[in-house]
Amino acid sequence: MEKQRCAWPGKDPLYLTYHDEEWGVPVYDETKLFEFLLLETFQAGLSWITILRKRENFRKAFDDFDYKKIANYSEEKIASLLQDAGIIRNKLKVRSAVTNAQAFIEIQKEFGSFKKYIWAFVDGKPIQNTFKSMSEMPANTPLSDTISKDLKKRGFKFVGSTVVYAHMQATGMVNDHLESCFRYNEV
Repeated sequence: MEKQRCAWPGKDPLYLTYHDEEWGVPVYDETKLFEFLLLETFQAGLSWITILRKRENFRKAFDDFDYKKIANYSEEKIASLLQDAGIIRNKLKVRSAVTNAQAFIEIQKEFGSFKKYIWAFVDGKPIQNTFKSMSEMPANTPLSDTISKDLKKRGFKFVGSTVVYAHMQATGMVNDHLESCFRYNEV
């Protein structure tokens, strides 16, 4: 019998693996949190599967998501990224990766880690939602509005409420697996 899961991954093997192994799993690793933040900002206006298909290209292009290196990218490096067909070549998004890496480091200095900062918004534990259908799942929430405003105030770019909520879902700050999904109780 096939496992029951959320409907959104469809039958795409890459999407299914992401759903089954990553989506909604709490992330506390600084580099992984930055990776999801960078990928989510590039996703703005695009589908997540587009980003997933380019994820390894992003990993190579952005030095394994090493935010310390990214924060110091030169104009030459930015220019080379804008020529890289393997990623999304949006000038504002590429520049925001550098700005966001710098802001990420500032948050680490202020809070001790980005994980302490971001997880404090949910008191350090995932919000357990109880959705029965995809139509119940929001694109954003008052909490993602609050986090978005705070990130923007701290200099982050491309972190609107919908991007922030997607980040919360991806990094397990909220469990938005449907109750009928086999992953719901696992995460």
